[in-house]
Amino acid sequence: MALRGERLREHILWTAKDVFIELGFERTSMDVVAARAKTSKRSLYAHFENKDKLFGAVMTLVRELYLGKLLRTPAEYGDDPAEAIARFCGRLLQVQLWNSALRTLRLGIAEAERLPGVAAEYYESIFEIPQQRLADFVVERYGVDTGAAHEIAQRLLGRAVYPVLIGALLGVGEPLAERPEESTLETDVDLEPLRAAVAALLPPLR
Repeated sequence: MALRGERLREHILWTAKDVFIELGFERTSMDVVAARAKTSKRSLYAHFENKDKLFGAVMTLVRELYLGKLLRTPAEYGDDPAEAIARFCGRLLQVQLWNSALRTLRLGIAEAERLPGVAAEYYESIFEIPQQRLADFVVERYGVDTGAAHEIAQRLLGRAVYPVLIGALLGVGEPLAERPEESTLETDVDLEPLRAAVAALLPPLR
């Protein structure tokens, strides 16, 4: 049975994501996406008027997957605040080290100058929103003011998470081949440096 409407649109987006990652933006064509999605070019253009629009929609899809299904708020990672923060940071790192996520991030960086709006949204999802979630949790559980909480979040992520991400983007270390599951967090990520950073940077509980 042929896909139609929103189901077809979603199918096209998932297919296009794989094609963009495999071929890069320049080598990806609407013809290739239509062929891979087993739909007509007419149907493809009915949903996305050009390749730029398709690419933007793919990046939005990835962003929503990342923020909505893969990464939760710190409170959902445990009852002990310090351990919850360490596991939240570990999950953030685990998701970012997924090969598919790394390749998508490289793709977004490559097109940032030409599509700054798309790049800005992706930056927000990778850096700003996780930092905001962490800062909000620090305010709630540690009773510090908002400015101090943001500084703690910046320092924690900057010390323990983002250097590892930059290394992975530059090909240092092995990426995670399979979609990362929370059940394998402690296997995929060394949580001890994260726990140490949390202990060093977080104030005593009030």
